[in-house]
Amino acid sequence: MKLLRPVSKVLLLFGFAVQLCGLATDAWAAGRCQGLPTEAQLKALLGSAPGAGGDAGGLFHGNRMWGAVVDRDGELCAITTTTGDPTQVWPGSRHIAMHKAHTGNGFSLDTLALSTAQLYTFVQSGHSLFGLNTSNLFDTKCLGAPGSNKGINQICAGIITFGGGLGLYNSSGRIVGGIGISGDTACTDHEIAKRVRDLAGLNPPGGPLVDDITYSSTDGPSVFTHPLCLNTWRNGVFVGNELPAAGY
Repeated sequence: MKLLRPVSKVLLLFGFAVQLCGLATDAWAAGRCQGLPTEAQLKALLGSAPGAGGDAGGLFHGNRMWGAVVDRDGELCAITTTTGDPTQVWPGSRHIAMHKAHTGNGFSLDTLALSTAQLYTFVQSGHSLFGLNTSNLFDTKCLGAPGSNKGINQICAGIITFGGGLGLYNSSGRIVGGIGISGDTACTDHEIAKRVRDLAGLNPPGGPLVDDITYSSTDGPSVFTHPLCLNTWRNGVFVGNELPAAGY
C-alpha cells in the first residue's frame, strides 16, 4: 500500500496545528480528546482518503462515509460525514461508525492493534468469542438524525465485528482512541479507516498495515480472516467479489 505521506504532512500542518478549531466540547475543554482529529479535521481526512492509495472499492469507492473518533475512555470526540449533506450517507451508518470506533479502541492495546475486521471469525457460531456482539450494547441516548452532534461527550459503546474500526496511536506508540468508518461495504470501510489513520499520523507501532484486513481467498485460512465484499479492493489491488448466495 503506497500511502501518501505528502498529503499526510499537509493535513498535519493544516489540521493539528489548530487542534481546537472543531467543536468546542466539554471533552476538548478537559483535554480528553487532545491529539485526536476534531470534527473539521476528520471531515478533511475523510475527503482525502479515497484518493490516497488507489481504488477503495465497494459501492461508492469510499466517497460516502460516516467517521467517528473516540478517546481512550471511549468518549465520542468527533462525528461527521464525507459529504456536505449528511443525509446522502446512510443514516444507519452514523451509529455503526460509533460502534466501530468504540470496538477498535476497546480491543486494542499498546502492544496489540486489533481491527474490527480481525474479530470477524472469532464471533461466529462455534468460535471462542461467539456472543461478543451482544456484550456491550449501544446507548440509545446517542441516536441522532444525520447532521446532529448527539453523542458527543458520551460513551456510546456498542460492538461491531466487521471491517471499519481501528485503534489510534500517538507518536510514542501509545493507544489514544479509536476510529470507526461506515457507509459502504465493510471491506471499503476498513480501507478508508486505515487511510484516514495514516493521513492523520496515528498509526500503531507496527505500521499502518499491522492490523490490516485479510481474506482467506488470497491470504489462506486464518482465525483473523474476513469475508470478501462486493468489489473488494485492498491497498490499491482488486481482490475479488463476495460469493453469491446458494440455496435460496
